[in-house]
Amino acid sequence: MKYVVAVVAVLAVAVGVAGIVLGEADDSPGLQLLGALLVIGAIGFGVRAARRGR
Repeated sequence: MKYVVAVVAVLAVAVGVAGIVLGEADDSPGLQLLGALLVIGAIGFGVRAARRGR
């Protein structure tokens, strides 16, 4: 179960980074914001899950 959470967090970070890059290429600040929020949320979720696992 711990590995599933890690994989989901990594995939969410990858999608967020892609959103930031595509938002910059398309000059879309909204997409960049959503991508950044997704990355921050995924990192926070991953850290919380890792701390609970101890």
